[in-house]
Amino acid sequence: MRFLGKVWRLLVGVKDGLVLIVLLLFFGFLYALLSANPYAGSADRGALLLDIGGAIVEQPAEADPFEMLSGAAVVREYRLRDLVHALETAAEDDRVKAVALDLDIFLGGGQAAISRVGEAIDTVRRANKPVIAYATGYSDDAYQLAAHASEVWLHPLGGVLITGPGGSTLYYKGLLDKLGVTANVYKAGSYKAAVEPFTRTDMSPEAREANEALAGALWENWRDDVRRARPKAKLGDYVNAPVERIAATNGDMARAALAAGLVDKIGDRTAFGKRMVELVGADKEDVPGSFKAIKYEAWIGANPASNPAGRIGVVTVAGSIVDGSASLGTAGAETVTENIHKGLSEKNLKALVIRIDSPGGSTLASERIRQAVLDAKARGLPVVASMGSVAASGGYWVATAADHIMAQPETVTGSIGVFGILPSFEGSLEKLGLGVDGVRTTPLTGEPDFLRGPSDNVDRLIQLSVENTYRRFIGLVAEARHMPVERVDQVAQGRVWDGGTARQLGLVDGFGSLEDALAEAARRAQLDPDQAEAVWLEKEPGFIEMLLSSLTGSGEIEGSSRDLFSRLALGPERLTMRALFDARQILSGPAIQARCLQCPSSALPLPAREKATLGAWLAGLIAG
Repeated sequence: MRFLGKVWRLLVGVKDGLVLIVLLLFFGFLYALLSANPYAGSADRGALLLDIGGAIVEQPAEADPFEMLSGAAVVREYRLRDLVHALETAAEDDRVKAVALDLDIFLGGGQAAISRVGEAIDTVRRANKPVIAYATGYSDDAYQLAAHASEVWLHPLGGVLITGPGGSTLYYKGLLDKLGVTANVYKAGSYKAAVEPFTRTDMSPEAREANEALAGALWENWRDDVRRARPKAKLGDYVNAPVERIAATNGDMARAALAAGLVDKIGDRTAFGKRMVELVGADKEDVPGSFKAIKYEAWIGANPASNPAGRIGVVTVAGSIVDGSASLGTAGAETVTENIHKGLSEKNLKALVIRIDSPGGSTLASERIRQAVLDAKARGLPVVASMGSVAASGGYWVATAADHIMAQPETVTGSIGVFGILPSFEGSLEKLGLGVDGVRTTPLTGEPDFLRGPSDNVDRLIQLSVENTYRRFIGLVAEARHMPVERVDQVAQGRVWDGGTARQLGLVDGFGSLEDALAEAARRAQLDPDQAEAVWLEKEPGFIEMLLSSLTGSGEIEGSSRDLFSRLALGPERLTMRALFDARQILSGPAIQARCLQCPSSALPLPAREKATLGAWLAGLIAG
């Protein structure tokens, strides 16, 4: 017994020791979290360092601390308005002598968003402050941004490769046929190509026509932006004959880009740093190329974009529009509605701006948000809709509530159409040798039947509902845009338009950025546009959120190379993951949706957690 008692005391001691170690680790981590300074190492004056190691988005998703602690690679997202505000305030502040634009692992963003950041860079340059861009390799998005810089630097082993908009997408019909899965499709709008991947193995003529027109318009907008930024660059020659231009330098892509005037300097990161030292001074004398850098997080923390006392409320509708509540980065109908109603009750608002960067989603959720916007109008507030890179389908549904709609030439909008998909598994069960039988008490008993397929009655009911929702959609557009319903039906049909064409068709009122929309809202509220301050009606990140954001991964995929071809290869991977994500959204979402899958936002990167979920989903689908 004495021996057992000693063993027991030993086990208790080990247990107490382990508990003590866990508590010490927990409180140590908590202390580090609370005492850490995300602004540490930032200079008070020097060059504003914009090391954009991730994607530019309208509304970053909230950082998940548990995901970060698990070691998962999380793509960092940069809020568009913060980047613009940082650059524009830097242009006016004497402490900022230059801007260092590090695009080495930039993951891109919507074309309208990149164009807006480019305009902010132009503002810095007009203040006679140099902007120096650096990257190992430039693809379309990175080069569009870099073109606005005073000097474009390129690594000696790097290059510039411009591919233009377009590319391949996945079509699932062949796979579904092999698995015995039937995609029961219901749609209204001849161009509603969102359902085609489930019904075809290739692109329909109507979808090809629409996609070619959209890609052509976006490509022209991209070239116009770059040409204005770098008028002396031989862009056309380089883009139209890249192999010949690179062959002329014996495969030296950096020298080919330099010869075409696409870049100004060739040098490694140390050389780039030494150039910054010439402009703003050295930080650490014993470290070559170490320059005085003002950290982006520190600058934004000291110069916030939102004013709590602002008179113009701005509510963001970003990401997929879904029913219920959702975290930042997804437009949950109840979350957006609550933000609007809270702003109306707690803020002394004189106008409302709806900032939309969404390909749509649930029709019910879109209507819920639209009704909340109408609540603001019922209180006498003028409402202006501001479209970002994408404001299509359900996103445009929301915009119809505004008094005035503003877009940018690069905005992707329209997609006024409705569809629904219900998967059924009668073929899968037959392959497995499983039978299905049952009894009915009404024509709708057990419907929709995913085992035997929806009945004719259900097919007809859903199709009638889709058509009715489409009629309501074009009716809302006709009323809002003061157009005949027949005319709206002609330009609707699920067709996707660029901002320039949408303006010609009467779907938007004018061009302008978010700042232009704020000025328009101020004028309509009889406020001085120069004095009107904006307050964002959403949850503002606190210290912990900002700390987690600063600790988020740079966006670089583990094990990936920074060379240009390896980074270009990430594009198709992201497109594939996005296509699978969209497929899951359709199949698991509401039966009736107003969603645009042709929109370029589909090319944006996915967080690691979505990749993991998609892998499990696809594996489960293949497994039957």
